[in-house]
Amino acid sequence: MNLAFKEMKKNKSKFLIFGAIVFLISALTFMIAGLANGLSQDNAALIKEMPDGHFYMATDAEDNYALSTISPEQQDSILNKYEDATALSIQMGIFFNEEGKQQSVAFATTSDSEQFPQVNKGEIIVDQSLQEDGYEIGDILTNNQYSGQWKIVGFSEQTKFNHAAVAFIHPDNFAEMYRTFDKQLMYMPGDAAAIDGLTAYSNKDFLNTIPSYSAEQLSLNLIIWFLVVISGLLFAIFFYMMNIQKTGLFGILKAIGVKTKTLFVMMWVQMLFITALALLLSMGLSQLIQQIAPAGMPFHLTLDTTLLFAVIFLVIGFIGATLSGLQIKKIQPLQAIQQGEM
Repeated sequence: MNLAFKEMKKNKSKFLIFGAIVFLISALTFMIAGLANGLSQDNAALIKEMPDGHFYMATDAEDNYALSTISPEQQDSILNKYEDATALSIQMGIFFNEEGKQQSVAFATTSDSEQFPQVNKGEIIVDQSLQEDGYEIGDILTNNQYSGQWKIVGFSEQTKFNHAAVAFIHPDNFAEMYRTFDKQLMYMPGDAAAIDGLTAYSNKDFLNTIPSYSAEQLSLNLIIWFLVVISGLLFAIFFYMMNIQKTGLFGILKAIGVKTKTLFVMMWVQMLFITALALLLSMGLSQLIQQIAPAGMPFHLTLDTTLLFAVIFLVIGFIGATLSGLQIKKIQPLQAIQQGEM
């Protein structure tokens, strides 16, 4: 271990450059992960905050909730049979405040349920993000498809869908706007039940049926894992080049009795020290960004996610360094010393 730190002290510039590159790649990975999680929350917080359970949509809708229709008769049958069941619909739309300002929202309505806010006719509960836009309790809202007015009676937390604030309205108001009493979905916490004409989806599976959510998350996750792969290649290339330069040194060390295992330990100590230091700095930077990011910026990076990627970077670094160090086993002392003299 002392040998490892002595070498790092002697070759500060090389290890500083390596550490800086690891810091930049890991920081970029953390920030993209934070952006992916933030966009995920902004896109589907309404679904993600639900307890583990199952959503049901019409089988003939072919995994598209917008095409799913569940008749009032089937709703009543399911609601009478399963006490915890909820019928719900979600449709994108707009409303206007008293000054005529337009606001895009996702209108939602549900049957009586403890899982969702309940409102009376002419009342509306909107996501708390609209408070930042100046909306307050008591504000009057209108819509061209609805003959009456809504009064804001409360704000809900973590209820966004398709990057829009969710607005909960009474089922009769929803039916007037969209000309149907059919619901799109049924939701039940717990294990799935077999229901004729409906297909069950876990919370995660249902999220993946939302086109905007699945495409967005797939793109960001591909970028994240490409960065992880690049970091692995970086570790392997860096230590491979370092080992090539130290062929003569390794030959001398082997000639005086230093074991190959000791040389590997020296390389692992260097990798772990530099990587851990770079990761600590990048973790601190990502958490700082989360604290100072503007309220409208979709950035959400939990400590669990940060630690998970830190462990992945350490494992990838260990594997990359080890693979690059396999050449150490092949070094013959005399041949290595002669090469070093040339």
